[in-house]
Amino acid sequence: MTKKRAGGRFFRTWGIPLCVIVVYTILIGAASDRAIIALRTSWHVLLQVILPLIIAFVMMFLLNLFLKPQHISRFLGKGAGIKGVILSTSAGILSMGTIYAWYPLLKTLQEKGASDFHLANFLSNRAIKPFLLPLMVFYFGWVFTVVLFVLSVFGGLLIACIVSLLGTSRSSFN
Repeated sequence: MTKKRAGGRFFRTWGIPLCVIVVYTILIGAASDRAIIALRTSWHVLLQVILPLIIAFVMMFLLNLFLKPQHISRFLGKGAGIKGVILSTSAGILSMGTIYAWYPLLKTLQEKGASDFHLANFLSNRAIKPFLLPLMVFYFGWVFTVVLFVLSVFGGLLIACIVSLLGTSRSSFN
């Protein structure tokens, strides 16, 4: 590996944390009271997301340990069929935590052969939360809740179809 590539990899890995440290250092000198508030807020956010991040990284480790690319392709690949649709829809509905904690896991699944369709379907269906459905029924009634649920699932499928047709993740940004 050349020095130029190694330097690019270092900056890609550590660029954002180093920039944040530089900005906070400047802010502490310029406006220490505001910088301390910002640091406390950042610490609070870190404490909120650390558990979902740990869970996502443990799941990534277990996926890498036990699942081979052919398994992912069979369950979430282009030829997965209705089982893959049901799996990605159900997983999206049942997933908990902050969305950005799921991104590393989804990237790993993508690298192992999961299709854009199933990843987009998973992400689209995260808006449906089963534990909130009774509350929604209480406030808005059964008809509203069922119609919204069904349209959300079909909307997720439509979004997944469009993303899959565009093929964005493999062609544009990698």
